[in-house]
Amino acid sequence: MTRIRYHQIADDLRRRITSGQLAAGQVLPSEAALGTEYDASRVTIRKSLEVLRSEGLVDSRQGFGWLVAAETLAQPLASLVTIEQQLEASGRTSERQVLDFRFIDAPPTVEPTLGPRVLEVRRLNLADGEPFARVTVWCRDDLAASLSKSDVEASSFYELLDRRAASDSSITIGDAIQTIGAENASVADAELLGVPAGTAVLVVRRVTHDLDGVAVLVSEHVFPGHLTEFVAELSRSAKEGTAPSSSLRLVGEATS
Repeated sequence: MTRIRYHQIADDLRRRITSGQLAAGQVLPSEAALGTEYDASRVTIRKSLEVLRSEGLVDSRQGFGWLVAAETLAQPLASLVTIEQQLEASGRTSERQVLDFRFIDAPPTVEPTLGPRVLEVRRLNLADGEPFARVTVWCRDDLAASLSKSDVEASSFYELLDRRAASDSSITIGDAIQTIGAENASVADAELLGVPAGTAVLVVRRVTHDLDGVAVLVSEHVFPGHLTEFVAELSRSAKEGTAPSSSLRLVGEATS
């Protein structure tokens, strides 16, 4: 018996997904593009994708279109850890690709925090070989003077500064303050992360301090919205009127 066309297309897409040709979290071509590839109508393509969705192999998200189903990475907000540590803890293979390594005049958003000169490192973090985050880190130039591109390719800034602390008691990583918001992916980030331009991304901006409260790093992390989520543990144990360690702030709200 001849297979119905949308079942044939679903069979081929299933094969490409289970073989790894289409990786978990990867955004699929548009329905129109798949229609051209398979010489089928968009209605037929939609039926094929619905079959695969019923099997848990694909999903659809507003702004993304169709994508290969993937488990999101839950990132806790209560501890200061690297992306690599969180990926490895979840059983995923972590990899980093350094895109830019340069000493520059600090951007206007960074200069008030770190001073006039910084090392800027822009990288792409991969999870199981697929784009997971675009990260840009700015480090005070006095702390970064001895660092090389190979250093930041091999280790995180936290690891590098911790090593320095072992021989230089003047610097020890303390805590960090970060803000998380939703933005639309720029053309450059969309290309790096393999998502359509303008789709939703989570943007994390973090300032890391030493034990004396002096800023040593500023970083910006951009995650596709379908690959990660941030999880906070909430407690009612704090006394009434006591400010919590984390809080919700409206965009544009004045801060001290």
